[in-house]
This record gives sequence, structure tokens and C-alpha cells, in this order.
Amino acid sequence: MGSFRVQGGVKLKGEIIPQGAKNEALQILCAVLLTPETVTVHKVPNIRDVNKLIELLSVMGVAVTQIDTESYSFTASSIDLDYLETTDFLQKASALRGSVMILGPLLARFGKGKISKPGGDKIGRRRMDTHFTGFQKLGASFHYDKKKEIYNIDGSQLKGCYMLLDEASVTGTANIVMAAVLAEGTTTIYNAACEPYLQQLCLMLNRMGAKITGIGSNLLTIEGVKTLGGTVHTLLPDMIEIGSFIGLAAMTQSEITIKDVQVEKLGIIPETFRRMGIKLEIIGDDIYIPAQKHYEIETFIDGSILTVADAIWPGFTPDLLSIILVIATQAKGTVLVHQKMFESRLFFVDKLIDMGAQIILCDPHRATVIGLDRKYSLRGIRMTSPDIRAGVALLIAAMSAEGTSVIDNVEQIDRGYQYIDQRLNALGAKIERID
Repeated sequence: MGSFRVQGGVKLKGEIIPQGAKNEALQILCAVLLTPETVTVHKVPNIRDVNKLIELLSVMGVAVTQIDTESYSFTASSIDLDYLETTDFLQKASALRGSVMILGPLLARFGKGKISKPGGDKIGRRRMDTHFTGFQKLGASFHYDKKKEIYNIDGSQLKGCYMLLDEASVTGTANIVMAAVLAEGTTTIYNAACEPYLQQLCLMLNRMGAKITGIGSNLLTIEGVKTLGGTVHTLLPDMIEIGSFIGLAAMTQSEITIKDVQVEKLGIIPETFRRMGIKLEIIGDDIYIPAQKHYEIETFIDGSILTVADAIWPGFTPDLLSIILVIATQAKGTVLVHQKMFESRLFFVDKLIDMGAQIILCDPHRATVIGLDRKYSLRGIRMTSPDIRAGVALLIAAMSAEGTSVIDNVEQIDRGYQYIDQRLNALGAKIERID
């Protein structure tokens, strides 16, 4: 198990380029299974979750060629369907939550799929119902072996239909879309997710020959086609990493420019950080954050305490609530952070309290943060990263703290952020990776 030793109180300065989007990469890489032709993907982040998915695709029979450090070509012309019956497949698939999105392409192209219960962050219940209900409406049948935690799905007769999703699940929508593009007839998905990453998937599928309309809305119409071809795709910059860098600049009083962010795809993210009192300037396609000693949280118009809550797109992404919570610890003012989607994602606040933060954990979903306004610095401690987003939030807290912190289980951070220690050290941070 790896750890970071972090010297706090160091100001950073310079430019940083966000990596390709992790959550988009997981969808796009699964989509290469839909065609026997070559799909080339650029800006692929070198992170554990993506690398595990690439490894899984390779052992399934996809020919994978790394073109350069951020570009790969995938040719899924010889998929080994017998491998799906092996213990090795089930073990590799269960190690990665994003592996569930191979089911849609497998059902669409080969008429069957199998997967064990996926892993991922331990942030509370993350049900799979939307995926399988969507498959069933398209005509698939499935059996779940509770003892072995294995899903077996027969999708040999997929037909288009109308469906109203019970939740606007991003991975669920992606999976159903990928199953529907080769199904017979027309599929209409209402209450579909419409995140930029889902839009990117639909646009790529259309370039491959799919017929999807309504992209960017919560009503998608998919006219099934017989086959799909190859294409070239470039991933968006990772909006979660962009938000993390904004929060890092504020907490460490640093002057940072985040390059090539594709501002039009960030939605409400910049404005939410502005409401936290953080000054940021959009210059072309870059975000400039000046060094800022103090920042003050806004109130609502009637003077009541600001609430920052997660919501489906175009609302505020739940993956950045951990960052909002951390930066509030040194702001002037008070904020209520409401994490609606996952009931365990706020449980890392005990580490921040140990560092000196003033936080009241109201319940599994809500925390009230009373900002210290830098009158007292957080203090360095030893702590453990429980998941990807909390891990980076704790890293930001450690970098702003007085003294030295040690963060254990940094493999969680590596799952979502490539070379994070090296990239931040290039800006002046003092992060040492230790075993």
C-alpha cells in the first residue's frame, strides 16, 4: 500500500493541463466492443481504473495498440466469448465498477453478456436496477446468482421500445444506449442522463453509424442500425480534476492557470466555486485563479446559509462535493453540503475534524461547515484515503495544513488522477510518494 507524505503550507504557481475525463473514458472504451473495426481514442488518462478496463478488453480479445502516452487504438474483431465463462474474467470485471458498461455492447453485438457484481468506491449503495430494467425492456432476460453475485443476460432478441428510466443514471443510460444502437426498431429513452460525457458517447456512436437524436436532452431517440464502423475520438478534459484544481488553488493561496478546460462543457461548476467566494477568470479556454488570502461564502438572497447540493446534470456533480466541503473549512462563512446520491461519501469528515476543521456531520447526507477564515490553520495528521474524491480532498487539506501529513491508501487517488504527485510538484508542491 502506497502513501503520500505531504508538507503543508506551500504555495503553488504555474499552469496545469487537466487529464482526459475518467468517467467518459470508461464509457468510450466499452463502446469499442460494438464494432469489429478500429476505434482510436485520444487523451486517455493513465489511471488505475482506465488501465484495468483496457487490460480487461485486451484479455477479452480486443487488439489494443498504444500509439503514444495518451492515445490508443482498439480493434474488437475477435472477441473470445468463451472467456466470459472463466473465473479470471469475473475477477477482473468485479475489480472495476465501470466494467458493467461492457454489457450493453455485448448484448447488442453478440446477444449475451455475463458479469460479476462490480466493485468501485465504497461510498454507499450503488444499485444496478436501471441497467437491467432497461435491458429487460429491450427484450433481454437475466438471472442473478445471489450466492456467486453473477449476472447472466440473454439479449439475443433485442427490440426497440419506449422506456422511462427510474433514475437518470449516467452509466445506466450509457449501457442502454449502447444496447439499443444495434437493436431492431426505434428506442426512446425518457429521463435519460445528459451529462457531457454521455453526449460525447452519443456523438461518437453517431460517427460510427448510429442514429441517435436528442443528444444533450433527457429524451433520446435511437433508430437501430445493422452494424457500426470505426472512428476517432478525443476525450474531454476531466471536469472533476478541473474543479479539484480550483479548490486546491483557493486552499493553498496559489496562483494557478488551468489550461484547455473546454469551458462550455463545465456547466454550473465555475459559478458554484464563485459562490464559495473563489475568484476565477475565464481567459479564452483557460481558467485563471489568482492567489487569494481570504474568500467569503455567499448567502442566499434572504440571508440564509448557502446550501450546495449535488444533482443530475446540469446540476452540480456529486464528485466535487468533497472539494466544496474542504475549501469551506478555510472560508469566511458557513455552508451546508448536501450529498443526496451516496450516503457514505461524507464520512471522511472525521479526518478534517482531526485536522482542526469545524464541521458538524448532521447525518449521512449532510454536513455543516463553519469556515475558519484562516484564523487557524489545519494541522497535519496521518489519515487514510477512503475513495477517489475524498482522497483528493484530503490531499488538498494536507497541502494547506500546517506541518506534515501522511495519506495512506493512495491507490484510491491513483484510480482517478494521473501522476497527481508529479504534476503538483511541478507547480511547487512538496509531495513524496512512499511505500
